Amino acid sequence: MFRKSSRLNVSRDLIQQAAALVALVQRRTGSDTRIPGHGRQGIASHFIVYSNQIIGYSHVIVFHNFIMGQCGITSSKTVLVFLNLIFWAAAGILCYVGAYVFITYDDYDHFFEDVYTLVPAVIIIAVGALLFIIGLIGCCATIRESHCGLATFVIILMLVFVTEVVVVVLGYIYRAKVEEEVNHSIQKVYNEYNGTNSDAPSRAIDYVQRQLHCCGITNYSDWRNTRWFNESRNNSVPLSCCKPTASNCTGALTHPGDLYPEGCEALVVKKLKEIMMYVIWAALTFAAIQMLGMLCACVVLCRRGRDPAYELLISGGTYA
Repeated sequence: MFRKSSRLNVSRDLIQQAAALVALVQRRTGSDTRIPGHGRQGIASHFIVYSNQIIGYSHVIVFHNFIMGQCGITSSKTVLVFLNLIFWAAAGILCYVGAYVFITYDDYDHFFEDVYTLVPAVIIIAVGALLFIIGLIGCCATIRESHCGLATFVIILMLVFVTEVVVVVLGYIYRAKVEEEVNHSIQKVYNEYNGTNSDAPSRAIDYVQRQLHCCGITNYSDWRNTRWFNESRNNSVPLSCCKPTASNCTGALTHPGDLYPEGCEALVVKKLKEIMMYVIWAALTFAAIQMLGMLCACVVLCRRGRDPAYELLISGGTYA
């Protein structure tokens, strides 16, 4: 008769004893031993002995394959649990990268008008939050060996993987548009400069010039063409153009050695492209980790699906 097997929990001692017994049976019966209905597979019948007690009677069908299968499952589960811990760390990192992009956008938003540049940052923050939930589901499903939980884990990982691919594509698209956006907006922002901290464009220009160590659009002489320079009539540029090492700097063009020689346009473009690359590399890195997670989960699922569901028991007796 047949009955449904309970979950197989094979101790190390039992595996060693069973493996030794299989080797002994194969030596006595020969490698080509057959059992009707099973064909030529090196199959033998034996009693499984544990602590000098007979606990069951079954057919061993290449028992070492079962042992190797269990080892493969254990290794995959260990890697999977470790990857789920990485997913939690990744969730924090992705949220940090997304927040960093938002903060930087707030500092440079006057230099590009396309708000859709923030779309990759929004998506990556959402992915970070989802990764935390995925890590929780993955750990629970792996430890409990839940077929349904692992299947759900794989499906969600696939969806997140596709989302990260979209982030990478959008990142490259908006990275290519950064230079065009900055070139279109920067002249307008410099023309709106009035030198007061209450004015948003003025604060943005002073911030960029101090942070990036630059002055003007291509160099400090570009200030000659601005409305602020013509109205002030003091032949000077904003103090944010002064080098920190220059003492008593007034921004006068008669002392160019006190001013940053490089323009801000190229540096703003470089900075924004670097930020977008952070998003792209973060998405690519964690997409690769997710692929490994999906692979390990699939290994566990496939091997569990191949486990025998029934054991052959001797009628008239009770066996473990």
